[in-house]
Amino acid sequence: MNFCTTTLGCKVNQVETEAIESMLISKGHALAKPGDGCDVCIINTCAVTAESVRKSRQAVRRMKKSEPDALIAVCGCFSQLESDAAKDLGADIIGGSGDRHGFASDIEKAVSASQSVISRENVDLASSRIINQDSEQNSLQSLNQVTVDSEQDFALSNQFEELPLGGTAGRTRAFLKVQDGCDNFCAYCIIPIARGRVRSLPLDRAVMQAERLAGQGFKEIVITGIEISSYGKDLGASLSVIDVIREIGNAVPSSRIRLGSLDPSVFDESFCNELAKINNLCNHFHLSLQSGCDDTLLRMGRKYTTATVATSISNLRKLFPDCGITADLIVGFPGETDAEFKQTLDFIATARFSDMHIFPFSPRPKTRAFNMPDQVSQEVRRKRAKQAVALAQKNALDFMHSQLNKVVEVLIEQKKGEYWIGNSGNYLEVAVRDEVTKNNICCVRVTDVADGKVLGVYQNKSFVALPTPDD
Repeated sequence: MNFCTTTLGCKVNQVETEAIESMLISKGHALAKPGDGCDVCIINTCAVTAESVRKSRQAVRRMKKSEPDALIAVCGCFSQLESDAAKDLGADIIGGSGDRHGFASDIEKAVSASQSVISRENVDLASSRIINQDSEQNSLQSLNQVTVDSEQDFALSNQFEELPLGGTAGRTRAFLKVQDGCDNFCAYCIIPIARGRVRSLPLDRAVMQAERLAGQGFKEIVITGIEISSYGKDLGASLSVIDVIREIGNAVPSSRIRLGSLDPSVFDESFCNELAKINNLCNHFHLSLQSGCDDTLLRMGRKYTTATVATSISNLRKLFPDCGITADLIVGFPGETDAEFKQTLDFIATARFSDMHIFPFSPRPKTRAFNMPDQVSQEVRRKRAKQAVALAQKNALDFMHSQLNKVVEVLIEQKKGEYWIGNSGNYLEVAVRDEVTKNNICCVRVTDVADGKVLGVYQNKSFVALPTPDD
């Protein structure tokens, strides 16, 4: 069987697609490219915004056109929430946001039988997660009383599904998923319904997977998950996210560790002090900010204030002076006035984020924000997003200039034209004209910022590279 894959959405989806690839390859099936005459086309979808849903639908239609004779297999948050819509689009195999092993097995069954299959983790389980959203407490109580169709579904909804490593051939950076699900039920977010409650990869298994990735030659391991700040809350024994970061860092000293998105409130003084003890930790931190206005944060259901975020940023910069601090932002949330939006812009200007991901609010059915009063018009949302992007770009450029004449450690990842390209520890994309080696961490002096790009010169000092993953 020849199969191809397409992934939309977050890094967790990318990890899960790679795991499906690994499962199928281990059974003797061949990974191909769309248009190569595939037997199966796999689309791993996203539903975090209306735009994500549109792109997911578009990807299914495009794949059907590109591979008219192939079976179409759809998984991810879109099909978890809207399996009927996926079927109407022509999907032959429908999975959800869990049970990747079962989904891979269903693909094999469908190909051998030439018939459609609805996977075990589908919209029925998602429907059982739909909750009374009058209050956060009611939401959590309803989640704890979730009904499921079978004991197997119950296990899937409450246990972390450990996935095989793989699908990362030719890459220098590997993603390690240590957590899934979310219990926060922020007013705008569909993910708790699509992904279920918090589940964590046991600490010893997380360390073992990190060691395997380092042994395969990956020089950077990104710790990722749906809401990794909640890591360990389901495991007991007072485990938390700092434990998994520390243990992975200690286990793979020859690879650098990068953190995925974290709740801003995590970065208190104690947490930052512990991070500073991890020698191979990248000095880049991504905050799930969402707003720079306290009233907006309160309506969103976030559990921190801008003062908390400001303290977190101060703690990080005190211990990691040249760190990159990036953030997510939603503009045009219901009830956001011009004055509130100005507060957000003022906060962004003061915080000086090195980069930002900015989204206009996207109303999602089954979330509290969907029916909130004082909805902001789409036109205003887009205008505010444009303003926020302009400010974020200025901050990003200022950060680039702040690194001039400084030496940064760059993981060399690919060659484009006359330049070798890689990412620094503080998450700047740096271009080096000197002849260097892929999958090597090199010391580079930043010499120029031109057209929004950072240029550097190799400093004739390099770490010893592990064997490069097979191309």
